[in-house]
Amino acid sequence: MSLFPKAFLLILSEAAGIFLFLLRFLRKGAWPAGEWKELLKQCFNIGNKSLPLVGTTAFIIGLVLTMQSRPTLQLFGAESWLPAMVGISIVREIGPVLTALICAGKVGSSMGAELGSMKVTEQIDAMEVSAVNPMRYLVSTRVWACTFMLPLLVIFGDAIALTGSWIAVNINGIVTFDLFFKKVFANVAFGDFIPSILKSYFFGFIIGLIGCYKGYTAEKGTEGVGQAANSAVVIASLLVFVIDLLAVQISQILGFI
Repeated sequence: MSLFPKAFLLILSEAAGIFLFLLRFLRKGAWPAGEWKELLKQCFNIGNKSLPLVGTTAFIIGLVLTMQSRPTLQLFGAESWLPAMVGISIVREIGPVLTALICAGKVGSSMGAELGSMKVTEQIDAMEVSAVNPMRYLVSTRVWACTFMLPLLVIFGDAIALTGSWIAVNINGIVTFDLFFKKVFANVAFGDFIPSILKSYFFGFIIGLIGCYKGYTAEKGTEGVGQAANSAVVIASLLVFVIDLLAVQISQILGFI
């Protein structure tokens, strides 16, 4: 059998596994009823502990994007459009996708490794024997915590990225903070925020689902834990781009773009 059919069959097998896990999630513990303490704990772990990385990355992206865009706009005498261009780029696309990719790497791998280690040491089996629903306690709390926290991280990242852009603008000129953000929000419509925030919920859901799926189905041994963490990042990152593509198409159909 050639390499292409093997890869195609592997993709189909993985897609089927994710779909079956989603059905199991919806059937056995879609909502973390009674597990609010664990849900809040996971929200703290995902949100608070991701803030430094998201903020640092967003600041650098805003700074670099502005510094690299300025020379091109200067050629056309459109330097005054710099705040608007950077604002639209960050709010519509760069902020949500970049934050989702960071969370896919940090949160997705963490979930895959944590649940994978519990799987190979048979802690999940012990929970089932003890009449504890691991799907609700372990999976549902993590999936919904990731779903709820990612939009907040996106808003935080957008604000930090725009602040970095303002600092970059002032490297070669003087623009007040108030004037810069007036130019940004004069061109960024409310409709630009709606698709950005809505798709970030789907980003968070799929990152949490994939991280839990890879950990929950990890193979025996420490090697299986590493493979679960690694594949969780790869698959979640790929699905983030797929969801983003679909979101852009839907936004165009609905007239947001």
